[in-house]
Amino acid sequence: MNSNNFDVIVIGGGLAGLTSAIHLAKSDLKVLIIEKHSYPRHKVCGEYISNEVLPYLKFLGFNPFEFGAKQITRFELTTHNNKKIQSKLPLGGFGMSRYEMDFQLYNLAQKNNVHVFRDTVVDVKFSDDNFQVVTKANKQYRSKIVIGAFGKRSNLDVKLNRAFIRKKSPYLGVKVHVSGEFDETKVALHNFKGGYCGVSKVENNCINLCYITNYDAFKKYKDMEQFRQSVIFKNDALKAIFSSSTLEFQKPLTISQISFETKRPVENHMLMCGDSAGMIHPLCGNGMGMAIRSAHLASNLVIDYFQNKIKTRSELEHMYSKSWEKTFKLRLKAGHIIAYLFRQDWLAPKLLVLLRSLPFLVPYIIRMTHGKPIKI
Repeated sequence: MNSNNFDVIVIGGGLAGLTSAIHLAKSDLKVLIIEKHSYPRHKVCGEYISNEVLPYLKFLGFNPFEFGAKQITRFELTTHNNKKIQSKLPLGGFGMSRYEMDFQLYNLAQKNNVHVFRDTVVDVKFSDDNFQVVTKANKQYRSKIVIGAFGKRSNLDVKLNRAFIRKKSPYLGVKVHVSGEFDETKVALHNFKGGYCGVSKVENNCINLCYITNYDAFKKYKDMEQFRQSVIFKNDALKAIFSSSTLEFQKPLTISQISFETKRPVENHMLMCGDSAGMIHPLCGNGMGMAIRSAHLASNLVIDYFQNKIKTRSELEHMYSKSWEKTFKLRLKAGHIIAYLFRQDWLAPKLLVLLRSLPFLVPYIIRMTHGKPIKI
């Protein structure tokens, strides 16, 4: 096989890209990841993952607890006017930074003979039942299959003229790590007017604070500090955490134009994974789990395709689209509804009063946005 020819090219080396590449390489496929950034690096992310993915990670040869991941068993939610509810997580989860998790999966990918090149994909051409992938460094690679795992927004989305990229999105994401006191067995979601903040501990005993807000609400203030003082600190829990902790980053990480619009799981014959295929609202707290689960779905089908159990590309694309919809459609819909309800400042406190009087509903709602453990 030519050195520029691969069975599968994975565009993007985040959670979805790395786990799919490891899975495929374990079935003796020649796999290339093209990732524009170096490892390790921080990303704007909630850094909580449902235990639904643990059986799959074990199959891949990855144990997050070997690297200090925090076991999370409890959930807390507060509103902007400081109403609070707590619950046990039905399945539980773990806290691990993207800095550490992506880096360790990258190391595992290399051990499994995955080729990882640092470059930026500028074009993907499909003809004669094969892909040609063109990079910024003017390299060209060929493959039978391409998996798109390039995240929330990419120039490739523009190139592909994807529907969601043509619409402006009003959301801004901000993340910091801080050192301070926080119960490591808990993941918390704290509402403030115009947004909400996820809080959980990660492997190095830092607290991850990741919040999303409406950009129009944010830009009314002269800077991030004034926004925190005027809006975020109206939530007592957030004020207490920010005020009693020490910033571990030189400055917060930010990302704008976050879109929760519906995306298609197959574009230009590429199988889309992770945020490239669809994003659940951070209020539902399991985007990392979804990314890993989508990699599992795609990888199993791609392996079947190479083993001739799936006969045609159109059958492969149809089966992936169908399995993606079956796995994620309801949880994405539930995520939209829950996020919409909690964005209504007048309604959120009333919802918490209702949930406190009917506590059995909380685990049920959590299950709606999470999956069952992946069967291997």
